[in-house]
Amino acid sequence: MSDQPGRPPRKPGKPHRRPKKDPVRILAFEALRAVDERDAYANLVLPPLLRKAREKGDFDGRDAALATELVYGTLRRQGTYDAIVAACIDRPLREVDPPVLDVLNLGVHQLLGTRIPTHAAVSASVELARVVLGDGRAKFVNAVLRKVSQHDLDAWVERVAPPYDEDPDDHLAVVHSHPRWVVSALWDSLGGGRAGIEDLLEADNERPEVTLVARPGRTTAEAVLAEVGEESGLPGRWSPYAVRLAEGGEPGSFDIVRSGRAGVQDEGSQLVAIALANAPIEGRDEKWLDGCAGPGGKAAMLAGLASERGATLLASEKQPHRAGLVAKALAGNPGPYQVIAADGTRPPWGPGTFDRILMDVPCTGLGALRRRPEARWRRRPEDLDGFGPLQRGLLRKALESVRVGGVVGYATCSPHLAETRAVVDDVLKQVAGAELVDARPLFEGVPALGEGPDVQLWPHLHGTDAMYLALIRRTA
Repeated sequence: MSDQPGRPPRKPGKPHRRPKKDPVRILAFEALRAVDERDAYANLVLPPLLRKAREKGDFDGRDAALATELVYGTLRRQGTYDAIVAACIDRPLREVDPPVLDVLNLGVHQLLGTRIPTHAAVSASVELARVVLGDGRAKFVNAVLRKVSQHDLDAWVERVAPPYDEDPDDHLAVVHSHPRWVVSALWDSLGGGRAGIEDLLEADNERPEVTLVARPGRTTAEAVLAEVGEESGLPGRWSPYAVRLAEGGEPGSFDIVRSGRAGVQDEGSQLVAIALANAPIEGRDEKWLDGCAGPGGKAAMLAGLASERGATLLASEKQPHRAGLVAKALAGNPGPYQVIAADGTRPPWGPGTFDRILMDVPCTGLGALRRRPEARWRRRPEDLDGFGPLQRGLLRKALESVRVGGVVGYATCSPHLAETRAVVDDVLKQVAGAELVDARPLFEGVPALGEGPDVQLWPHLHGTDAMYLALIRRTA
């Protein structure tokens, strides 16, 4: 007898089994889909997913750590894993549906990038495929991952990466999982031989430390360390306001962070704000401007430093919702400040208004690939054409807005020469009465700052994001 009228009898064999739902891997898959489908950033998508899972009782601390590793590890190594998967299938990679490729790359990361046993990595990935893709595609996932499991990562890289001597950029792109154009751009900015660029690319693939900032005027690094505790916190390497959290430390668990007296901020960003605040100027020192203030980390630091000297900060941000984030970051600052939503290329203030200006311009973000690994796959070389005119326009207006004797700090979270020295050089050719100031003495104790007068920080040399700063004094 058939199970239902009109259907043939079920063939003998193994009874149908429902796939096992693994909350950790399902969450990791959902995060990767959000990154791909909505152009979301993992650091914004993952926390609410983890919070919801904890509230449902599905997760403990170890589960959250594994889910985080699966998401970030897969995104960082996506280029390498794509090349390995491509070697294991009989069709072009572009013909594999993106959700299938996400499941495959999650499986490849477990096989080649973690200590999860081979059988567990394959079986867990196949079960995930059955849940989110269906039985048919699960068979495809199983076949591909079994091929991948035949070699370790080093052996696969040797198979799929072109020889360095034949194509250095493409070799490094596959080995270190960066787009070829990014490898080339970073190499041009860094200079030097093979060792330096490989160290930089490896640093981009490492999990960055979580660094806190003690906001001036509201607390001190010593107070932050006291609350965090010796087992969870270490002093910053370079910034006197920095505290580094031990691996797994959760910033939101500390009252000093929840209250806004401290915040999360990379040490490179702290150093840029400190350098601008300490740059020598002539005459009064009363009015400061953060001209691209969102989301507010540097503005909060500058507001505190300004208040300690009796100066005021105007924090300007073009996007109203980001201006709201700035206002939240500055709430509680002891001194006077103002937050406005304004376009820095068409400012509401007049020429020569400010004594100090920080212009941390929108950019490709290639200096923060440790924190936003998906950005390397999302950015394109043509993005530079869009940012360039804006960056030049913002710097020109900043130089108009600072008084004679005052200083402008031009900053980017990208080391790309087209966003750093090329912008500064072009604007200085167009604007009379402005000169570069040597920024290196203002990065006290920080080594390997180059020939100057500008400063480029690097993940592999300084343990920071690749922040760039040029200081420009108005002379006429």
